Amino acid sequence: MDNKGNKDVMDKTEHRNMTEAAGRRYTGVLSPEDYVEPVCLLCGEPYGAEPKVKRIPQQRIIEKLDEYMSRRDYDGAERHLLYWMEEAKLGGDIRGKLVIYSELIGHYRKTLQEDKAMECIAAARKLLKDPEFEGTVAIGTVYVNIATACSAFGKNEEALAFFEKAREVYEDSRAASPELLGGLYNNMGVCCRSLKRFDEAERYFAKALEKMAAVAGGEPQQAITWLNLADTAADRYGMEEAETRINECLDQAAELLDTEGLPWNGEYAFVCEKCAPVFAFYGYFLEADELARRSRDIYGITETDRAD
Repeated sequence: MDNKGNKDVMDKTEHRNMTEAAGRRYTGVLSPEDYVEPVCLLCGEPYGAEPKVKRIPQQRIIEKLDEYMSRRDYDGAERHLLYWMEEAKLGGDIRGKLVIYSELIGHYRKTLQEDKAMECIAAARKLLKDPEFEGTVAIGTVYVNIATACSAFGKNEEALAFFEKAREVYEDSRAASPELLGGLYNNMGVCCRSLKRFDEAERYFAKALEKMAAVAGGEPQQAITWLNLADTAADRYGMEEAETRINECLDQAAELLDTEGLPWNGEYAFVCEKCAPVFAFYGYFLEADELARRSRDIYGITETDRAD
């Protein structure tokens, strides 16, 4: 056989082998590698695709935060919030980030960390510009936390502006509960009192009492408002001239805090702890001592703990 014949045989053999291989490869059934795009090892999404948002469990986070606060474990509460902030950032969860910033603002207010509170306020304000939050009740809650922090650190004019933003959101929304409105009006009253706008303060306190009267278990919050009214009278008229009004307010607050059936939980302990010095300031020492004792009992604080 000449060279040409050998070549023809080789060509036919090669063609047959290629055809058989093709038949084995293309069976009419596609395997995943035929159609699935390669994925990013970090986010698990196909290259070039927008990663899915991974929501953080907001309700569970808040419940756990309440546990920390009920034990006054402020360091644990901060670690808890900062951990979930990182999770929200990694998951691209803008709603989760806003919730955590809002809680951090409240935490740093309670622990008197002004610089950290202001950093979180600045970050939250940037997020609030996102159209996703427009007109939602969640915006109102964040505005309240921002305003309350500003007020706590002496920035009352700025605080009142944020309270007004919150009021617009709440009053325009059917989803705003009486509890939210009651807390807002009480805080606005405190802010107005600090600015010596006493008529406005008293109007907001009256609205707060009206709203909280419709809330089951709202007596401790009403008590706080009555104590704020006592302070307003003292600031406006002086201790001596306002003595009768102050005593009326204190008596109302004491009665509300003694309401039968109130749950003795972390929130009640916090209210008792904050109200006790106010009663003591106005000479209601027995009431102050009793509230301080209740707070200690709920928190589980012993005399040894107090000495330490």
